[in-house]
Amino acid sequence: MKQSRLIDSKGFTLIELLVVIVVLGLLAGIIAPKILGRVDDAKIESAKANIVSFETALGMYKLDNGIYPDTEQGLQALVEAPSSGTLPKKWKKGGYLQKNKVPQDPWKNDYVYICPGAHGDYDITSYGKDGMSGGEDEDKDINNWEIE
Repeated sequence: MKQSRLIDSKGFTLIELLVVIVVLGLLAGIIAPKILGRVDDAKIESAKANIVSFETALGMYKLDNGIYPDTEQGLQALVEAPSSGTLPKKWKKGGYLQKNKVPQDPWKNDYVYICPGAHGDYDITSYGKDGMSGGEDEDKDINNWEIE
């Protein structure tokens, strides 16, 4: 009597692997551009959130001291008591920002703070992706007076 041997076939054939690779490539080609396009949108929203956070901290600063920091003192006055200009009377120990540092915008540029501002008590601006005034789309300036 002959015993037939059953060959256990575990694994994938080359054709099956190629089909899977092609399908994954097609999915990546369709999905990746949509995800990558959203990165700029997320950075814009992050800059807006930072500006709103500055506005809240500046409001607390004014409640304590009766004034906003001037342009020279800048947003740094929210984390360190100013030592020049009009000095705050009741600067809050520990500062006014949660992480006790002034973050840069999502493109690694400093926010521009001007007080008194041309559009209100103060103006806060991120120059966007290009880091320069003006621009369109992701290069467009993000200004506190335009945030709803």
